[in-house]
Amino acid sequence: MLFFIAKRLLISFFIMAAATTLMFFLVISSGDPLGDLGEASGSSKKATIAARTEAMNLDQPPLMRYFLWLQDLGHCLVPGGVDCTLGSDRAGNAVLPQLESAIGSTFRLVLVATVIALVLGVVVGIVTAIRQYTTFDYSITFISFVLFSLPLFWLSTLLKQYLAIDLNTWLANPQFPYLTILLVGVVAGVIWAVVVGGDRKRRLAVFGIAAAATAVALWLLLVTGWFVTPGLGPVGMLISAGAVALLWTALLAGFRRRRILYAALTAAAVGYAGYLLSIPLLADPNWLTVLALLGLTVAVAYAAGGFVGGPYRARAARISAVIAFSIGLLIFLDRLLQAYPELSARAGGRPIPTTGSESPNLSGGFWQTNLDYALHLILPTIAITLISFATYTRYTRASQLDVMNQDYIRTARAKGLSERTVLVKHAFRNAMIPITTLMAFDFAGVLGGAVITETVFGWNGMGKMFVDGVHTVDPAPVMAFFLVVGTAAVLFNMLADIAYAFLDPRITLS
Repeated sequence: MLFFIAKRLLISFFIMAAATTLMFFLVISSGDPLGDLGEASGSSKKATIAARTEAMNLDQPPLMRYFLWLQDLGHCLVPGGVDCTLGSDRAGNAVLPQLESAIGSTFRLVLVATVIALVLGVVVGIVTAIRQYTTFDYSITFISFVLFSLPLFWLSTLLKQYLAIDLNTWLANPQFPYLTILLVGVVAGVIWAVVVGGDRKRRLAVFGIAAAATAVALWLLLVTGWFVTPGLGPVGMLISAGAVALLWTALLAGFRRRRILYAALTAAAVGYAGYLLSIPLLADPNWLTVLALLGLTVAVAYAAGGFVGGPYRARAARISAVIAFSIGLLIFLDRLLQAYPELSARAGGRPIPTTGSESPNLSGGFWQTNLDYALHLILPTIAITLISFATYTRYTRASQLDVMNQDYIRTARAKGLSERTVLVKHAFRNAMIPITTLMAFDFAGVLGGAVITETVFGWNGMGKMFVDGVHTVDPAPVMAFFLVVGTAAVLFNMLADIAYAFLDPRITLS
């Protein structure tokens, strides 16, 4: 393992050296960095030209400028000595502080969008593979191809109009006529009938139940003013904790082993008790407090699940930990929703922003600040997620179908294993091998492609650094962007190779 990592790092070093050389010379050859000063006049013109020439080393030949940039980069690799700056921009300011300010916004956007797209895409892809050639499969295939072909800038414009401007107008006075509520219920019933599938009788039953439940739930939300003061509350959290426990148990173990079910319900009780006990502690916490409470809840649920699980101790403990973690996320979401009324009032009743990565001069507590980040993430995250979701869905479906036709899957079924065990423990693990490769490329690709998203949504991240640097022929910010994207691409590809050995024992790293 260590030899493999060392070899890959050595190869990656030479790849990055060649790539940075090419990128640097492309940037400095793309225009004149002094072009905007050609028509300037006044006594300060010569001083401005001299200052920019000194900051960008324009009095040196191109190759020497590249080696000077490498020298600045070397200061960041060697601890101590000269301060790390990653070079200077055209104004003479160090690039590293600018990168530190921008990288948080970009990684927040890319990480959230990638995780959501990966989870949804893999789950939907597996379901479409299991239900091949059904109405659900054809519908997801059609939607995936449509989403994959959508230009990102056009999709972003649609989201601004219909998911921000129109929705903000509706949130000022959230009301629906009864006919609209009925139509929403009918649409939800059709979707659930297609998702669940089965014979005609089963689809009609699912349609009726889903349509009625959706219409009643929407009516209750409107009547109780939930869209004005959202939140789960104690009752909603109790119901959600029980639902999460049943859902994870059904997915990971089934209901035949009662001790696992009892352990899951115990974990739900632990999570709900953690919710009640954490109310005063989460009034205005910090990230350390939140993570400590989450870790404590997961640890207690893991121990309680293992104790109740009996002969299935290990499996019950793992499922209990997953349930507790999911309930912890619900608690975090509930506290964010409770901060919505105050933040909406500060935004003038239009809480969903269309531009920017955060509200300027927002002086709020922990929950207001993080809810503001989350609301700014909505539009760009949806735009990136929808397109990445299409890719993950198609690749997962194809990979899962290929694995399900292998001999060892038929052997597992012939041994009498349940279909859930065959799919989760045998088929899914091997189907993830090509998805791992796709995920490695996709993260680096989304990180580099965030330039378009950040430009459309006015996001102050690394994409803005790159665009501004290219427009002004300023190589230092562009190279800082390229270093982060290139390093991410190399690192995630190496992690994907390492993951192969864990997913498939036939693969070695020697």
